[in-house]
Amino acid sequence: MAPRISRRLVDAIVRFDDRSQPIAETYRRVGAEAERLGLTRPSYQRVRELVHEARSRQRRRPTVGDFLELSLAAKSGNPYRFQEAMRAVGIKPLPLWFETDEPPSAARPP
Repeated sequence: MAPRISRRLVDAIVRFDDRSQPIAETYRRVGAEAERLGLTRPSYQRVRELVHEARSRQRRRPTVGDFLELSLAAKSGNPYRFQEAMRAVGIKPLPLWFETDEPPSAARPP
């Protein structure tokens, strides 16, 4: 039975991970951090699992094709198509103000 990994070490795994370096390098850095903090060094297997989990949670970067689709959707004049293209790229769409008579006010009364 392995000890639980401290939240500080999980944060260190995310902070030290560099996709251009092997996971073994992240493991070495996390091990040094564990020693510095006086914590138990996690196993290589567990660090590897956490690195893969952290990488899978990171948002993918938009591609040239995504931006092309976004510009084509903007030129189409169809605001719903543009909103869907924004969502596909990972941008939170703006509200469709044309659905109401007025845009929402910037300042609301307290």
